[in-house]
Amino acid sequence: MTDNTLLFELSWEVCNKVGGIYTVLISKAKLMFENFNNYFLIGPYFSEKAKYEFKEESPDEEINKIFEVLNKEGIVCYYGSWLVKGNPKVILIDFKNYIKNKNKIKTDLWDNFKVDSLFSNWDFEEPLIWATAASRLVELFYNLNKYKVILHCHEWLSGFALLDTKMKNLNIATIFTTHATMLGRTLSSSGIDLYNNLEKLDPEKEAEKYKIVDKFTTEKACTVNSDIFTTVSEITSIEAEHFFNRKADILLLNGLDSDSFPSFEETSLEHINNREKIREFISYYFFPYYHFDLEQTLNFFIVGRYEFKNKGIDIFIKALSNLNNIMKEENSKKTVIVFLWIPTQAKSAKISIAKNKASFHLLKHFIQQNSEKLNRRVMENLLKCVGDNCLIEQKIANHSIFDEEFFEESRKLRLNFSREGNPPLVTHNIQNEENDEILKSLKENNLDNKEEDKVKIVFYPLYLTGVDGLLDLEYYKAISGCHLGLFPSYYEPWGYTPLESTAWGVPSLTTDLGGFGRFLISKNKTDEGVFVLKRFRKSEEEVINDFTKILHDFTNLDRKGRVDQKLIAKSISKLADWKIFIKNYFEAYELALKKRGM
Repeated sequence: MTDNTLLFELSWEVCNKVGGIYTVLISKAKLMFENFNNYFLIGPYFSEKAKYEFKEESPDEEINKIFEVLNKEGIVCYYGSWLVKGNPKVILIDFKNYIKNKNKIKTDLWDNFKVDSLFSNWDFEEPLIWATAASRLVELFYNLNKYKVILHCHEWLSGFALLDTKMKNLNIATIFTTHATMLGRTLSSSGIDLYNNLEKLDPEKEAEKYKIVDKFTTEKACTVNSDIFTTVSEITSIEAEHFFNRKADILLLNGLDSDSFPSFEETSLEHINNREKIREFISYYFFPYYHFDLEQTLNFFIVGRYEFKNKGIDIFIKALSNLNNIMKEENSKKTVIVFLWIPTQAKSAKISIAKNKASFHLLKHFIQQNSEKLNRRVMENLLKCVGDNCLIEQKIANHSIFDEEFFEESRKLRLNFSREGNPPLVTHNIQNEENDEILKSLKENNLDNKEEDKVKIVFYPLYLTGVDGLLDLEYYKAISGCHLGLFPSYYEPWGYTPLESTAWGVPSLTTDLGGFGRFLISKNKTDEGVFVLKRFRKSEEEVINDFTKILHDFTNLDRKGRVDQKLIAKSISKLADWKIFIKNYFEAYELALKKRGM
């Protein structure tokens, strides 16, 4: 872009982590900043979040004059750098003194675009006020008459700025990106078979039925009135075409900064180190009740928002139940531990698990205390042992290494560690546990951690921060210690989690209802490294059977087979590097400028 081009990228998630758009913005920030001389991200100012993510700086004279004008209107702007890779320039807007304009903004949007906000709440009004204030900022830059201005709005929350520039008939090139349609997400969450019924749905009636008219009409207005309309995937474009009668002009696929992830050799070391930490957790979670061979144990996981149908948790549990039955019938030597890292309203850790952990560490500490003495005795016995008839096992048997005191104390500690019954399904006390949808489904499908089960469950209802008191592994370290990530989503506009898994050299499963899955289909990469489960217009029974087969085939891989899958997974992640996908953004901006005759 030329020096006289000014690019503003607006998102509610600039310096304000809410969901996946935050990852999109920070992972491509460096490339954007390097390729545009005049590039600014605009977000909301929330002091508690800004102090961790934002470094305030003094704006130049031109920007400062604009800020002074806005300040008189009740719009307070903060200029500085976002403390992420690339340190892009950011303008954060404090809009609390602009709230007085709320009703006029609503009226104007109704009069010009039929955005129906009569019964809207603060979750709609807050971004409306912020984005309209942001539009004033952009307008003042435009009024300098020295820049070709591009305005890129992510989601309906920032789309009000686009609509405001349209109302004022400003010659600004506008791009609107929807990452997920409000109606699509709402319908699929409600159990509607969205993709088999798209042609039959009346979008306006459905939006009214589910009380999302304000957000739906905003999204429609932004889609229709943008110069260039974009989505993050083919599947979202299909929705938009049915809901808004406009297909995406270009797809802005979500990428990763591959350089920020470890090499394959580094991920292999991470896997070994973090697998051992996970094994320690497994030891005190399961071994008080019964024992299985950790060397023959595979760690699977699912992670994401608690959306039972949208995230595919419903079919995930049913496929695991099938896998459990098959492995029991085959008398498999392997055990599959499945972690459900799905946050919900959790209280304290279950007392039984806290006690198990304490007892485990007492036993571990006892061994460590005696390790020097035991090592010395082993060495003494080795030195005594001469000739072919010397058997170390006999020396151990006659207590030359383990004395009576050691046996007695270790017996007490082991008894203290032992528990009756089955390990719990969930690590923490959660709200309304008896009616929790995940727990009910696990029990209905006979996944209840019995000794004979080959598939065992750990529902871990917390965000992985690294300091939760049990596993104590942050997200990337936790997934790096696993063997397979499972993301069988029904509604997934893109799907960062399987892509992140591949970047860590962890094989994963996604679906053809997710943007990443459809991207892999276009690259003919569907059954190695990343497994693309076909869900588009397939029956639940077909999907579960296919899912079960993928799981069963993976459990039957030997160590070499799993390493091969890790290598393929790592290579696939490079297909979605921002260095490749960023070109789509550049094309969208060029198209928007061309449409405006600039």
